[in-house]
Amino acid sequence: MNSKTLLDKIEQMIAEGNSLGMEMAETLLSEEIALEPLLELANRVRREYSGNEMALCSIVNGKSGKCSEDCKFCAQSIHYDTGVETYNRLSVEEILESAREMEREGVRRFSIVTSGRDLTDEDLEWLEPIYKTLKQETNMDICASHGMLSESQAVRLKRAGVTTYHHNLETSRRHYEAICTTHAYEERIETIEACQRAGLRVCSGGIFGIDETEKDRLEMAFELRTLGVDSVPVNFLMPIKGTPMALNTLPSAESILRMLAIYRLILPSAEIRYAGGRALLGTRAKDGFCGGVNGALSGNYLTTVGNSVAQDKAMVTELGFKLV
Repeated sequence: MNSKTLLDKIEQMIAEGNSLGMEMAETLLSEEIALEPLLELANRVRREYSGNEMALCSIVNGKSGKCSEDCKFCAQSIHYDTGVETYNRLSVEEILESAREMEREGVRRFSIVTSGRDLTDEDLEWLEPIYKTLKQETNMDICASHGMLSESQAVRLKRAGVTTYHHNLETSRRHYEAICTTHAYEERIETIEACQRAGLRVCSGGIFGIDETEKDRLEMAFELRTLGVDSVPVNFLMPIKGTPMALNTLPSAESILRMLAIYRLILPSAEIRYAGGRALLGTRAKDGFCGGVNGALSGNYLTTVGNSVAQDKAMVTELGFKLV
């Protein structure tokens, strides 16, 4: 089967409501499948399922550093000497001002992110009034990212005004133990399922460039589909000095764009979002927006600098997207 015939078959299959399987997804990794037609197909599928809507979101690092976990890519782990700034709990005033600044710039989704293995009850007591304030004082969609948590904690976050909980799988089940030994992959899945039972939307994705294979990336996408996750942030490793992955070789722009297009075909109705490390793509980031991507984390990230909101708004508007 030649490249065009295969892509036509996949397009028809998705239009009929059928799911892309692993074997066909792996076929799309071949350089015999030209990248540009693949991106064009992913873009058509994106338009069919999501129109031209583009979601920009932003985060504030509410508590930084001193994390007990040993994730090999992370600047905030207590196991590595990275020189990252550490602090314990921003005030409600600091977080509210950050949210208002993002809202003034046109971002409609805002998340507080905290370092640490899980959400403690003490942290929850600090966060609940902050989320209630954000809900009252802004018109933003409020998200949260606080590590692992229980269903009862998820219910409390929802009652405080949180609509979406972010908790990455990071990679495939097979590869996870190679990047973290202080907790299990299954614990991450348990958190996702607890949030879903509590009525929260889940945002979950992972990182490319952490010594995973292309099959690991695909397996993560299929895991997310099985879990029913419809908001998928994709990060690209920005190597941090002092971590075990400081010298990692990063994926090429072409391989990233190909994988993002395949993610769109595996997850046709999901928000597939650029997250940390988008600068790795340089000017080719636009090709991703024209190849299935329909979301972006904008502004500064946890420990690195990202695109400004103004830059992102100008770019995606130029590409014909409507900000939501």
